[in-house]
Amino acid sequence: MSKVEEFEELRPLLFSIAYRILGSVGEAEDAVQETWLRYDGSATRPTSTKALLSAAVTRISIDVLRSARVRREEYVGPWFPEPLLSDPYQDPARSVELADSVSMAALLLLERLSPLERAVFVLREVFAFGFDEVAAAVGRSEAACRQLLVRARRHMEAGRPRFEAVGKEREELAARFFDALREGDVAGLRELLAADVSMVGDGGGKAPQLARAVIGAENVARLIASVFPRIARIDVTFEPHEVNGQPGAIFHDRDGRVLHILVLDVLDGQIQTIRSVINPDKLGHVGPVADAWAIDREVRQARRPTE
Repeated sequence: MSKVEEFEELRPLLFSIAYRILGSVGEAEDAVQETWLRYDGSATRPTSTKALLSAAVTRISIDVLRSARVRREEYVGPWFPEPLLSDPYQDPARSVELADSVSMAALLLLERLSPLERAVFVLREVFAFGFDEVAAAVGRSEAACRQLLVRARRHMEAGRPRFEAVGKEREELAARFFDALREGDVAGLRELLAADVSMVGDGGGKAPQLARAVIGAENVARLIASVFPRIARIDVTFEPHEVNGQPGAIFHDRDGRVLHILVLDVLDGQIQTIRSVINPDKLGHVGPVADAWAIDREVRQARRPTE
């Protein structure tokens, strides 16, 4: 195989590693591209191309994450990962680990880890790399990596995400949720929501967003049942779509541009969390992005006098 063929065969794995470390589609793609440039510029033919490239993309991602953490500390409002519509890497033997680790809830939990802990956890727990490969990737001894993994597991277990990674019931519940959303059915929505459900938005200060999390089934049901009919009047539509391995939907304006993305956490037959990503910087990889501020103004102008 040529270098290009080898690299392209491993690209899905490299992206999936980088995305889980960074929580950003754009930064993960950049890390993969930088990995290619380094590999293409090297005259050495490695014993294991997979090990070499995985180590390279991991080190690049760690460096990027260290600088990104400073920006995230200054972020306006809640920070969510960039929505991922489809994970390019598939491994039937590790399908559960892959689905669990790419969810919004799991990625937010990974944010609690140091960059090294996060990289070690992703390589070992998600992709089942040997400790020798993990050590080579992060530039630490195997013993040190074992300790990093212990700490990472402790943090992850303490805040284990509450959601179901797979299940027919989950998909059926999501379908009922979006049907009720279309109809503005408060009672129907309330029936699907956990008593302590929360709805949180990520606008990053660059789009209209919730001032704070909305908590409770009644509050959330009334909010979303009132909002969708208003935006539907100005031809905003949505299509259900899996997002980060979870039920979700992509909202579009009348010209088909992406307005925001909704993601649902489901557990025990109820929706536990609703996350909305409306920051335009996080939607460009999905398609052309709508002007959320303009839509917000149009919605306000379209309100009936009695509302």
